[in-house]
Amino acid sequence: MNQVENIFQEFVDAIQTATNADSFERVASRLTNRLGFQRFAYLCLNGETPVLISSYPKSWTGRYFQLEYQQLDPVVRRARLEHTLFSWGGESSAPAGNREQRRFFDEAATFGIRSGITVPIRGGFGRMAAFTLATGDREVQPERLIADWKDVVQLAGLYFHTHVTVRLDLSPKAQPLGGDLTQRERQCLAWTAQGKTVADIAVLVGVAPRTVVFHLDNARRKLGAASIAQCVAEALRRGLLS
Repeated sequence: MNQVENIFQEFVDAIQTATNADSFERVASRLTNRLGFQRFAYLCLNGETPVLISSYPKSWTGRYFQLEYQQLDPVVRRARLEHTLFSWGGESSAPAGNREQRRFFDEAATFGIRSGITVPIRGGFGRMAAFTLATGDREVQPERLIADWKDVVQLAGLYFHTHVTVRLDLSPKAQPLGGDLTQRERQCLAWTAQGKTVADIAVLVGVAPRTVVFHLDNARRKLGAASIAQCVAEALRRGLLS
């Protein structure tokens, strides 16, 4: 395994043992540090009461919810609209949003949250979550880190969301049979969940790459997912890959 695979596999192994918010925080904090960031935040907006698991300063998160910044936060607003990982902040980025939102970013920076990358996680009926890695280091360029860690962070965010919602019971119970996936579709999804590429899966399963793509696309359609990454998360949430 290379360094990226080692980091991701360690995260996957560790998150299997997390059973409460504190243990989830420890697992995500270790991943955050190994990827060169300083802090992480997982924010789930599934109802009236937001759910936050993070290593952000408590003084900041307390203020954030007291002032209902989740309604203002440009990162959360962007996460509601996008499907794939994005970067924000940084010295090279233009100021974001209106004057009030720019003040929000300035205030966050005083708590050591200057820039980062975020995985949007979309649900039905307005439900959403966001998994963010952040830093206060002026020298860090999030857009460059995306090039190195994009696939790892995207999968890690989906894994984290899936395990948190199941272990902490944050979502309605899944339907028992969700999607009638074939054995081959489940197999291809299971390998994808472990970070394998289409070419890797083709070798492991013994089929052509185009056949792997066919099975993955069928699974995505059956589970009503917008992307393969979301399909993997949904299959994990429903317990189809265990």
